[in-house]
Amino acid sequence: MTLATQPSRMTILARSLCALAVALPLAACLSDGGDDAAPTTPPVTPPPVAEPTPKSISLKMLGRYSAGQFGVSAAEIPAFDAASKRGFVVNARNGVVDVLDLSTPASPKHIGTIDASTISTGAEINSVAVHNGIVAVAIQAAKKTDPGYAALYKADTLALLGKVGVGALPDMLTFTPDGKTLLVANEGEPSDDYQIDPAGSVSVIDVSNPAAPSARVAGFIAWNGKEAELRAKGVRIFGPQASASQDFEPEYIAVSADGKTAWATLQENNALARIDIATATVTDILPLGYKDHGLEANAMDASDEPAKLDIRTFPGVRGMYLPDAIASYTAGGKTYLVTANEGDARAWGEDDDAYWNGDASKGFVEEFRVKHLVHTSGFARRRGDDLPPQLDALAAGALLNPETFAYCGATAGKPGACRDDDVLGRLQISWTMGYRQDATGKPVKFNAQGIEDPTGDRIMYDHLYAYGGRSFSIWDQDGKLVWDSGAQFERMLASDSCKLGPDRDVPCATYFNTGHDEKATFDSRSDAKGPEPEGVEIGVMGNKTFAFIGLERMGGVMVYDITDPKAPVFMDYFNTRANWTDEPSDENLAKMGDLGPEGLKFVPAAKSPTGQPLLLVGNEVSGTTAIYEVARVLE
Repeated sequence: MTLATQPSRMTILARSLCALAVALPLAACLSDGGDDAAPTTPPVTPPPVAEPTPKSISLKMLGRYSAGQFGVSAAEIPAFDAASKRGFVVNARNGVVDVLDLSTPASPKHIGTIDASTISTGAEINSVAVHNGIVAVAIQAAKKTDPGYAALYKADTLALLGKVGVGALPDMLTFTPDGKTLLVANEGEPSDDYQIDPAGSVSVIDVSNPAAPSARVAGFIAWNGKEAELRAKGVRIFGPQASASQDFEPEYIAVSADGKTAWATLQENNALARIDIATATVTDILPLGYKDHGLEANAMDASDEPAKLDIRTFPGVRGMYLPDAIASYTAGGKTYLVTANEGDARAWGEDDDAYWNGDASKGFVEEFRVKHLVHTSGFARRRGDDLPPQLDALAAGALLNPETFAYCGATAGKPGACRDDDVLGRLQISWTMGYRQDATGKPVKFNAQGIEDPTGDRIMYDHLYAYGGRSFSIWDQDGKLVWDSGAQFERMLASDSCKLGPDRDVPCATYFNTGHDEKATFDSRSDAKGPEPEGVEIGVMGNKTFAFIGLERMGGVMVYDITDPKAPVFMDYFNTRANWTDEPSDENLAKMGDLGPEGLKFVPAAKSPTGQPLLLVGNEVSGTTAIYEVARVLE
């Protein structure tokens, strides 16, 4: 060994100490850089600490940002970027995304906007999604029936990265789990006068290079000509002279955990579209069926007059789920879909006097009250008021099948007490469904006495179809119902245990089914869609999965443990509307709290600025973004 390679006395001493102090970390045993020095061992990264599994959860108020604008959808869809600690909230009133500093969620601050008018003059932003520092927005053209855009921005600088053209009226959008693909629901609603009806579609966008996104279209043209087949399966296709591709209006999208399959709600059609993402193809249309309100589990309050708590069964009445928001999760290795069953009627041209005066080309309204539908005097008495001309052309009046509706007094030719306000008279239903048809789809005619007669001018309703399930549902990947909350929402709101307000000190029953833009209007929404669940969000904590469901009309958020999709468990209901007795308005907005939840976003503890899981809720009526902490009781 030469002098140059001999270890120094300090090196020998260090080696001796290391040999004696074996408990010391190896990284502390440093060499002097000689060729026989021991290699340095890299530090060991400890495994991530597993998130605890809560036994139960509840919501508590943490913070709120107010846009200061009442009743104009100033806060709709929220999203969150963990790196920049920013919230992104669609302000439909201004057609922009409001950017919030959420580094201190208890005190959110407005720090900027994303404005789509730089992409297209007069354009408005309808929805927002975030993935790993990239903000995606859906941009509606100034004329909603024209094609729109999807655009990508940097979350930290708000710099535009890229844009791409999509279909008409792009609404909800979402990333695949790997962030490489963006899916956009192009609703394709018709013009208000129903003169233009663009096709609905889903854009499948490659965003692996955000500066140059490229879009493919998963459309419904292949289903044109199959309308009769789809209707036979239970899919609602009923727009006047509309093809399947025009009648389908994708509303919301959920994606499987492997990023291979997506499902889009076709709300008005009471169906789901299944999409193969790799090929950008709609592979199936899945009808959702109907809810039997004659069953105790599906009881409901069907009337707002007289105002009273009256949750009961109504044989012959079927609920159309008509889901708005949809989310997906995995349980037992299988994908399940969760829907908020809002219910939504087609109502085009409803503000056009020409339509109500008989010009059927100017619109299409399918909603009608039972009391007007089955009045013994027929339809003519409602002309110029609320009689859709398409219904007027169908028949002179309508009857109830006495076999189905005998329980409320229907007989041949007479509705009995069924049309009374405190029974079914006030209920809003779709006149387009439920009447008896022959094998060709033409209405079977009856005379005014209820006797089948080819020369008669009446139609017979065997069932009545109401809007929305007043519930949330869990479906399998083929659209088969696994579980539905039934009457639980309305029964909870009518119970003594349910409390309203940020301090949970106001009995829910006092303001049961109150509207989100009304004061103290007990029972006012019972004739329509009840509490009207609209938004749904999934949150995974530890080994459990939870669903958060926003009730648009009644307000507040229902929380369920859905770990077992066949047996969800109610966890909490939190409604932070603070004032129920004053008329909501711009003037008293500051004391109202939160009205009309639209979109929800769960922030897991690992990505939260506080280290605790959060729930962001955009409230469209109050224009507020509420930040809730998800309080956990650990097992």
